Amino acid sequence: MSTTTETDRRIADPSASWQAGVVGGIVGALGMAALVVGMNTPTVAVAIPSLYGLAPPPNPAAGLFVHVSHGAMLGVVFAALVGTLGVDSPTKTVGLGAGWGVLTWIGLAALVMPVWLGAVGSPASPPFPNFAPPSLLWHLVYGVVLGGVYVALEDTL
Repeated sequence: MSTTTETDRRIADPSASWQAGVVGGIVGALGMAALVVGMNTPTVAVAIPSLYGLAPPPNPAAGLFVHVSHGAMLGVVFAALVGTLGVDSPTKTVGLGAGWGVLTWIGLAALVMPVWLGAVGSPASPPFPNFAPPSLLWHLVYGVVLGGVYVALEDTL
């Protein structure tokens, strides 16, 4: 006689996962942008739009659009990480979001952005590398909000 134990694990709809990532990324990027505008407006008004030749002159609307678009795309990558790593608890998902925020700060804000802004001749080009503590805070907030919104939406979309 053999005994087997089966775990009832819901298989998530892949489209719900990436949709939760997009929405979480947008909400996280908006929360992050609120902090950035309050602490260092030129980041949104000049540095971010300069990446695509949309500033100078200062263009906060374009900067916000670009920033939120980046947040949405990075939210999809986050959703893929959640699925790939098999993260299955809300706490772990929010923790992964915090880690994702730190990784985006290191890889994109501290390393890629200074090089890119220098290459396009932006007046807002920071030194390389740019491990600015306020930027770490902003990206950490992005990641935690992304993770929280992802958890709230992954089962409802």
